[in-house]
Amino acid sequence: MNKFQVKIEPKASDFDAMGHINNVVYLQWVQDVAEAHWKHISGKEDDKINLWVALRHEIDYKKEIRPEEKIVAETWVNSMEGVKSERMTRIFNPDTNQTKAEARTFWCLLDANSKKPKRIPEEMKEKYGPLSPKGGI
Repeated sequence: MNKFQVKIEPKASDFDAMGHINNVVYLQWVQDVAEAHWKHISGKEDDKINLWVALRHEIDYKKEIRPEEKIVAETWVNSMEGVKSERMTRIFNPDTNQTKAEARTFWCLLDANSKKPKRIPEEMKEKYGPLSPKGGI
């Protein structure tokens, strides 16, 4: 499983009136780490011929994030079948290893020109592998 991490520095504006990270911010972090992972693995040609669109996001909130807390977003591709990919994300404190949130996102690969769904090529699967044969974490 090819895991990828990015450091996150929560800003004051990320916190809502209750002092919690707003759920929209978590979703943005999930998007950001997925995009960073794609750009890290894909070549420039992949970016020209492929697009990914989100089909579904699921986020489970585990523990609150406090101001000034160190946070890391870790992501990996769990499965790729047909035109769909399942990506997992874990947001955690690297000092305590405490999970703050977990996300599961289903993506669809599109042809960049036609904007139509496109079967995920074997060579792309190999770049992300090995993938979980049954899904799940």
